[in-house]
Amino acid sequence: MPTENAISMAILRSFCSKLEASLVLDAAIVGGGPSGLVAARYLAEAGLKVAVFERKLAPGGGTWGGGMLFNEAVVQQEAVPILDEFGISYKPADEQQGYFTLDAVEMASGLIFGALKAGAKVFNSVSVEDIVFKENKVNGLVINWTPVERLGMHVDPLTVISSVVLDGTGHPSEIIALAARKAGIKLDTATGNVIGEKPMWVDHGEKQTVENTKEYYPGLFASGMAANNTGGGYRMGPVFGGMLLSGRKAAGLIVNKLKEA
Repeated sequence: MPTENAISMAILRSFCSKLEASLVLDAAIVGGGPSGLVAARYLAEAGLKVAVFERKLAPGGGTWGGGMLFNEAVVQQEAVPILDEFGISYKPADEQQGYFTLDAVEMASGLIFGALKAGAKVFNSVSVEDIVFKENKVNGLVINWTPVERLGMHVDPLTVISSVVLDGTGHPSEIIALAARKAGIKLDTATGNVIGEKPMWVDHGEKQTVENTKEYYPGLFASGMAANNTGGGYRMGPVFGGMLLSGRKAAGLIVNKLKEA
């Protein structure tokens, strides 16, 4: 076999094997931002079969750009143990006691590497265009290539069946909004719908990101800013500790749910 064909065959076989093994999952995470990647690592370490589906070419969400493209990020003391577990370095912030700064590029790459090394699979350039919904429960995802979605090509998707789905899509909370709209479900919020994110208030936003991380409908969880938008929490700005803590909490909730099943 010519070397060129052998290389192509190696890529094709390896990817197809990875995708085939991820068509039935314990947990499907939509969005490879900080909360989704943290959740993926802890879920994989708990022995669950988990995959992350990221629309963009590079996972990491809004982590890469830090604050306004100054590629430094901030976390608070409570999230430091998570950084330690991922091997991500940090230093105290001179301006505010109890807060730490870290290189945003190291943080993004460290979270991706940590999730993968724990056993989670990450599929980039894959968009989720619908959910699988059966017997009043979210049962999985409908996926397609992001270029297909963006070009508006009429190409049928594939399905991923999963015991639970975690919405980590950030501010729009796309999967929960889609589920509420198409399935007509009532979410576990004060209004039964996506409440929407409030303006920035850092102290409250950090706490509410974690507080709003929960199961909003059977089989459908939210973490990070998706949870805050769904539950109506305040925005927190370029502080990432709440999202890390949210991902860890989401993983714990999912593990407990699947143990009870």
